[in-house]
Amino acid sequence: MAITVSIELSRDFEISAAYGDVFELLADVPRSAGYFPKVDKLVDLGDNAYRWEMEKIGVDKHAIQSVYACTYSADRDAGTIFWKPVKGEGNGVVQGEWSIQANGDNATTLKFKTSAELTLPLPGLLKLAISPVIKHEFNSLVDTYVANLKKAF
Repeated sequence: MAITVSIELSRDFEISAAYGDVFELLADVPRSAGYFPKVDKLVDLGDNAYRWEMEKIGVDKHAIQSVYACTYSADRDAGTIFWKPVKGEGNGVVQGEWSIQANGDNATTLKFKTSAELTLPLPGLLKLAISPVIKHEFNSLVDTYVANLKKAF
């Protein structure tokens, strides 16, 4: 049996750094991923596609792991970075975007949006109990990522 948990979230924030520096970091997926917590492996699939293998949560046969892959496209002039799911990779389908805007010479406004569907090998009866936990964990990971990016600049 498996359950599917859907997650949508967004964050709006500002970084005290020049637009070009912020865009360069976020468009470089391996470099940006270095600021995202609990990544076990980031695998380069070629053509700007990457598989994210997150750290396992739980113990032994009761451990679960989120694995998903995305193809990334960046447009510096438009201030956007998009990611779309790679079909058939892992147990998650993730998509989203960064919207990046200069706010003066040394400040950048960012909008982060993402949605995910994670399919986990758990009994259906656990969906009501586990969904809020997984959503909380995902929100916590993104909050830590944002905090790490702010510290980087």
